[in-house]
Amino acid sequence: MTWRPRRTRIVGYTLAGTIVLGMIVLAFVVAPQFGLLDRIGLVLFGLGVGWLLHMFARCRVTADEHGLTVVNAFRTHRFEWAEVIGVSMGTGEPWPTLDLADGESLGAMGINGAEREDAARALAELRTLMHAHGEAPDR
Repeated sequence: MTWRPRRTRIVGYTLAGTIVLGMIVLAFVVAPQFGLLDRIGLVLFGLGVGWLLHMFARCRVTADEHGLTVVNAFRTHRFEWAEVIGVSMGTGEPWPTLDLADGESLGAMGINGAEREDAARALAELRTLMHAHGEAPDR
């Protein structure tokens, strides 16, 4: 089972495409007084911004029979079910927090709090899977 924030992906990839295309147009059509290095710099800047937006849009949480994979913007974490002892998301929080057996906690950016109904459903499904596969206490 995989959870991804729908609006974040739509906005992120739309903005990335618009910015990259806009920088290409700016570099080759609108700015004839720019030199070659300036044009290359504009395109590279647009590609860099597009890459950053992609990194945020790719966030997801995936559960399988062995554990949980959390793909955040710049790191991917893999946990066995026994390592995840709880999950919580307070009102207004951007994403849920996983409580881990080693005392650490980790934000799961793949479930976006701004998508209230989808986030509540995903959180309930994740809790159900944690109770079925792991050692999570009832909350």
